[in-house]
Amino acid sequence: MPAARELLLDAAFAALRTRPWNGVRMVDVAAAAGVSRQTLYNEFGSKDGLARALVRREAEAFLAGVERALAAAPATAAPAAGTDAGARCAAAACWILRTARANPLVRAALTGCRGERLPAAAAPVLPAPRGPFARSAPRSAPGVAPLADAIRDRTVRAVSGAAGERAPEVTLWACEAAVRLTLSYVVAPGASDEEAAAQVARLVRTLVGEQVAEVPRPEQ
Repeated sequence: MPAARELLLDAAFAALRTRPWNGVRMVDVAAAAGVSRQTLYNEFGSKDGLARALVRREAEAFLAGVERALAAAPATAAPAAGTDAGARCAAAACWILRTARANPLVRAALTGCRGERLPAAAAPVLPAPRGPFARSAPRSAPGVAPLADAIRDRTVRAVSGAAGERAPEVTLWACEAAVRLTLSYVVAPGASDEEAAAQVARLVRTLVGEQVAEVPRPEQ
């Protein structure tokens, strides 16, 4: 059985599907989780504390999903990095677009557009990126959602194929461009997820100079 903390976070997230955050009552969250209101306050201290914990959990789960998408992407021979950076960035783009559409907290953290229904803490505070990739990567402008940097750093690690080593500058910029293009589709959808992902892959392959062989079509 999940711990009380997870039950409470699940109940708070479920409540957001039917009412704005200012209409979510702590007593109702506790009741939905099957615990006392005192247990809720012991865990989070206040409603703001609950909001911060909820947003952090959703952001961490989202980033874990990004990493899974990057790792599961098909790998093909590529001169620059030993794998198809375009395919990895496309897989991440699909995950990002689908999750942002389904999860309002993730969408708010990615775009900075919180809306009236969400808690004021809908922009998560993430640990500062560490390691050679973060040192080399271009930093986001002030005010840009911190998730963008976190996605980029994970993408660089996935496509560089050399953990612990400094990625080529072209890889850093290609990953930055891929994330920014993906986020543009989050803000202003104009294509299917697959079409948007294809555009991301095309951009990355152009920037890093990947030559990806076309799959032969079956004979009619």
